[in-house]
Amino acid sequence: MPHSAWTSLGDLRSLSLKAWNSGALLREVLEPAGLYPRRRSLKRPTAAQLLSDYGAVRAWASELAAGVGAYSLETMEAGGRTVGSNRIPSAAVFAAVQDEIAFLGKAREAARFSSLADGLNGVDPLLTGWALRRPLKLLELANDALLAGRVALWLRDNPSPGIYVRQLGLPGVHTKFIDQHRQVIEQMLASLVSCAETGDTAEPAAAADVSEPDAALENGSCRTPAARFAKRHGFLHPPELVRFRLLDPDPGVFGGARDITVTAGAFTALTLQVDTVIATENQVNFLALPDQPGALALYGGGYGFSSLRDASWLKDCRVQYWGDIDTHGFRILDQLRAVHPHVESILMDEETLLAHKDSWGTEPAPSQAELTRLTRSEAALYEHLVNGTHGTGVRLEQELVRWDWALGRLQAIATIATEVCDDNNSPS
Repeated sequence: MPHSAWTSLGDLRSLSLKAWNSGALLREVLEPAGLYPRRRSLKRPTAAQLLSDYGAVRAWASELAAGVGAYSLETMEAGGRTVGSNRIPSAAVFAAVQDEIAFLGKAREAARFSSLADGLNGVDPLLTGWALRRPLKLLELANDALLAGRVALWLRDNPSPGIYVRQLGLPGVHTKFIDQHRQVIEQMLASLVSCAETGDTAEPAAAADVSEPDAALENGSCRTPAARFAKRHGFLHPPELVRFRLLDPDPGVFGGARDITVTAGAFTALTLQVDTVIATENQVNFLALPDQPGALALYGGGYGFSSLRDASWLKDCRVQYWGDIDTHGFRILDQLRAVHPHVESILMDEETLLAHKDSWGTEPAPSQAELTRLTRSEAALYEHLVNGTHGTGVRLEQELVRWDWALGRLQAIATIATEVCDDNNSPS
């Protein structure tokens, strides 16, 4: 066995550090489970190695002896028939968890953890269960964990408050704090409710905070985590806003205003003389779209087109989507078609992609989702992007498409009949 296989002082420290990083040492501080004294066996030299490299064995044993104080060493007899009787380390024994923590130099952190756990217990004893499950998170959050605990307790005692989160009257609590610690608050609240009802200290299931792209359309006006949090706990939440531009040079409505922002509910109820809607994620593209009789430009961000979900009047319009040429652009298109199957893509084709090689970027986290609502040409391009046909993570952001190219395509599309082209661009 090579010398590197003998348990060194560094190896012993790594074992203890693993126990720290898993939270096991801090859990033992808070709720002893009878693990100590804790014996850690050592991989040690054989009798043959003792004979062949006695000096290395002595150095190894001396190194381990340097740690004595945090632990004690058990020894065993070895080499009696070869180099004479020798006692070499066989196990390191930590008498108490505090000794192992001190061995790591983490005594101050452990003391801080105990103080924070006492503070949580003071907020509500049921929150100690959360501290046991997430001791390192408690250390990370420090006093913010105590404040999050108070928020969770308030939510338990005030179901459906009917106010805005901004109006929550707890010292130190503001909207930004809730946004930053929403998941922890949910976990603590789940602990409070579950343990109070069942007495079970096992990990309860906190409410899911949907973040998948599908949620943008499936959750309607509750497409953001903040909106879903508000809905779950009975808070009021500012309505989703929809911004659109009337591209018709003679709109005849809204007092001549053309760039308008309304609530999603108002957008749903609109009655406009519009036969074409162009949805785009880029603000400059939204502002620069040319005049077009009977047309409206809709501005959205990423998966944020949930305003289209209940706008049934769009079914009678030609709806076009101009997004980035990347995997997520096509995923957004696919999700739009879940609500309005007749949505057409514009400037999201392979010709446009290949004509702008000098503007390609890299998509940081490409999607590999199976998309079932794309046309054949769209599906082929999506597959090329997923498989890296043109390079790894290739993307063309819509704002990087040359404006002369975009304008030529848009003008050509505008000359086509304005009725919905289900037959020519129906999803495969």
